[in-house]
Amino acid sequence: VQLQASGGGLVQAGGSLRLSCAASGRTFSSYVMGWFRQAPGKEREFLAAVSWSGGSTYYADSVKGRFTISRENAKNTVYLQMNSLKPEDTAVYYCATAGQNLWPLFRSYEYDYWGQGTQVTVSS
Repeated sequence: VQLQASGGGLVQAGGSLRLSCAASGRTFSSYVMGWFRQAPGKEREFLAAVSWSGGSTYYADSVKGRFTISRENAKNTVYLQMNSLKPEDTAVYYCATAGQNLWPLFRSYEYDYWGQGTQVTVSS
């Protein structure tokens, strides 16, 4: 299984970014997909998860109302739309896929494959 995250970059506070994660090697539509982030010196933090069909989503309180997770199963891709970005959103962002059919999944150990990460930097 391979996950390739992209779309990170430098943005000013209040701006937006859209992250993408392309998956291969697994029947994409059968598994929960999630986004996490890790800032320097901090633990990896759950952000959002989307169910197999995309019909259900689950968010961390820290991003609820600002971030939106979605997926296009026909393209084997999951997205994270990030609006109203803040300097504290600066981190490396990771996509992940969970090899179990439970919902919701928001703990790191529940996900078995991870992308390489994409850097998001929000300037003040």
